[in-house]
Amino acid sequence: MILYDYCRSSAAYRVRIALNLKQLDYQQQSVNLLESAHTGTEHQKRNTQKLVPVLSDQGVQLSQSLAICEYLDEAYPESLQLVTGTPVERAKIRAFAQAIACEVHPVNNLRVLKYLVSKMGADEAQKMQWYHHWINTTFSALEQQLSQRSNNSTFCFSEEPGLAEVCLVPQVFNARRFKLDMQAYPLLNAIDQRCQELASFTGAHPAQQPDS
Repeated sequence: MILYDYCRSSAAYRVRIALNLKQLDYQQQSVNLLESAHTGTEHQKRNTQKLVPVLSDQGVQLSQSLAICEYLDEAYPESLQLVTGTPVERAKIRAFAQAIACEVHPVNNLRVLKYLVSKMGADEAQKMQWYHHWINTTFSALEQQLSQRSNNSTFCFSEEPGLAEVCLVPQVFNARRFKLDMQAYPLLNAIDQRCQELASFTGAHPAQQPDS
């Protein structure tokens, strides 16, 4: 199993956490986004979108972090499951994860921020305003969602981390990296802190990667 990733890619960070939670052995191959390695012919053969991560496993190459996480649950059901519970509970976990991976991350990732600056003429202050606006919009909704839970679970929806935390932790890392004031999100902060106490998360942290 080979993971083609980049240390500060949120999507790749998610998959590293998922692989660690499921205790699956894998090798890493860095695709340096800052050096535009993802736009080269070699990587385009792995993923026509020219994005990371790509997971190579059992003779196939898979892209899109949430699809990879779902694949890991289905291909390796004997290890910890990232999505658990009743159909309703599983839907809530997926909705939380998708709010991050499908709503806020796509408008705030590296290529979008670079386009704002290089093509739209945004300066640094305008770029940061854009970033903070969209992440605050999503984090406010997620904080409210967690405050309305019927149970006071240790993590987002249960006593073990799963797909919700796989998506949340990288986004919190990015928010702090871009100097977002996180005081308005005590529940998100608390869950992130609990995750940082687990080896599955600390081992996936960007600072711990070979290309960091």
